[in-house]
Amino acid sequence: MKKTKEMNEIPIEQYLFQIILSAIVIILLPIIKFVIKKVVTKYGRLLQIQEMRIGLVKRVFSILLNITFLFTFAMVWGVEPGNLMVGLSSILAFIGVALFAQWSVLSNVTAGLIMFFTAPFRIGDRINIIDKDIPITATIENIHSFYTHIRTDDNELIVIPNNVFLQKIVSIKKDNSN
Repeated sequence: MKKTKEMNEIPIEQYLFQIILSAIVIILLPIIKFVIKKVVTKYGRLLQIQEMRIGLVKRVFSILLNITFLFTFAMVWGVEPGNLMVGLSSILAFIGVALFAQWSVLSNVTAGLIMFFTAPFRIGDRINIIDKDIPITATIENIHSFYTHIRTDDNELIVIPNNVFLQKIVSIKKDNSN
């Protein structure tokens, strides 16, 4: 009976390296999240971006960090990167079939992040979208992860996917009262 018990016991020394790396990963995750949230908040306030948009970007970074740390955690415990890629591609294929527009979703989120960090326009700005078919003059009402809401002078709300919005030529109308 004693032999069976000893054979079933796994010595902790065998997994000490993985346990230490796992602890480091678990400790680093909240620290890195905290730092990134501070940087994004500071950058957003520096550019005078609304708190709602800052929170949105922080959530996107948080999700990306969680996914990165899950992959890191799996690799620490010996899951082969090739197996992770097979699993990831299976999940993405399922999401692609389930949502039907996976690429569009990713491109809109990416465009939303680009607009957060680099766009010269803000919520409340008057803009002209220069388009040969339908030129639009409107005010930016809101910028979400996927769509930008603009309102025309006729009080018409136009919802534009962010990836399409970035592809358009946009001029910002300056206020003449200054």
